[in-house]
Amino acid sequence: MDTKTIVEKICSNVAEVVTIDDLVRVFETNSSPKGYIGFEPSGLIHIGWLIWMNKVKDLIDVGVDFYVLEATWHAFINDKLGGDLDLIRKAAKFTRKIMEYFGIDVSRIKFIDAEELVSDTNYWSILLKTAKKTTLARVKRALTIMGRKASEAETDFSKLIYPLMQVTDIFYLDLDIALGGMDQRKAHMLARDLAEHFNFKKPVAIHTPILTSLQGVGEIESTKQLDIDEIQSEFKMSKSKPETCIFIHDSPEVIMNKIRKAYCPPRVTLFNPIIEINKYLLFSKPGFKLLIERPVEYGGSIEITSFSELEEKYRNGELHPLDLKNATANALIEYLKPIRDKLMSDSEAVELLNTLAGVKITR
Repeated sequence: MDTKTIVEKICSNVAEVVTIDDLVRVFETNSSPKGYIGFEPSGLIHIGWLIWMNKVKDLIDVGVDFYVLEATWHAFINDKLGGDLDLIRKAAKFTRKIMEYFGIDVSRIKFIDAEELVSDTNYWSILLKTAKKTTLARVKRALTIMGRKASEAETDFSKLIYPLMQVTDIFYLDLDIALGGMDQRKAHMLARDLAEHFNFKKPVAIHTPILTSLQGVGEIESTKQLDIDEIQSEFKMSKSKPETCIFIHDSPEVIMNKIRKAYCPPRVTLFNPIIEINKYLLFSKPGFKLLIERPVEYGGSIEITSFSELEEKYRNGELHPLDLKNATANALIEYLKPIRDKLMSDSEAVELLNTLAGVKITR
């Protein structure tokens, strides 16, 4: 695969790449660059996580030597699952199973537990060096990567360590590529800036979109003072608010019910979760077609073959929100069916699911 084809594949269906020139340079100078994503094991899995999992597939396909960091200590700092490390580890195991059910070749991934990293004194040496070159104000601004506000560090100093740990993860693993959602942007930009002060690689940052909450963002006017990554972080699907998201294990009836109640104003595509589900999940599948079933008196059934066609028709008012919701729900149910079937046929996975479902998901 030539560099142009590789870059096009990596850049498809992402929010941004910082920078594309750096990405080209990585593949021109390295036949097997190192990449990673870190995730907080924090409970059940919703469909937003499938976006980054899709990109993991792409990176593996183009030859990236890929690491997945199960950020157990990070989740502990962030009070996930009540800070219970045993539950956090179970959530990590559950996520690994979902990645496999989703079709990722996990044999080509190096899974790393955060505890492996923090047991090395060199890790903490790197963290202290980065801390020496970082202001308190910038660390506080970066707390949005963990869904927190700067004020929350006033009562829990460990929160301030989190952004520096994420930067240290990248440097310690000697990465060429850092993958994450748009809500991770501030940490990745901090790593790129700090790399210039040390003999570390300046990582290419690949940011995937964040699915908007099923409840929407309200009036867009109220969000104008926020950056795009802050808006997405504030109004994203969240497992701590089950009504805002669709879980991988949700039944067809639950999926249909949640989507029918979702925010989906006529002609509006910006921060519209139903539009985003189509763009970032359904139409990312090769050959996908969205079947809109409706009576003849309302235009008859049609088949939409591309997201651009869907977007145009919805903006022009050619599609009623309810028709789009019904079609999206049916397609999403089919999209998730293979994952759900594999999950429900694995007794260990079902046990993990039941354990995590019985725990209050903490923000």
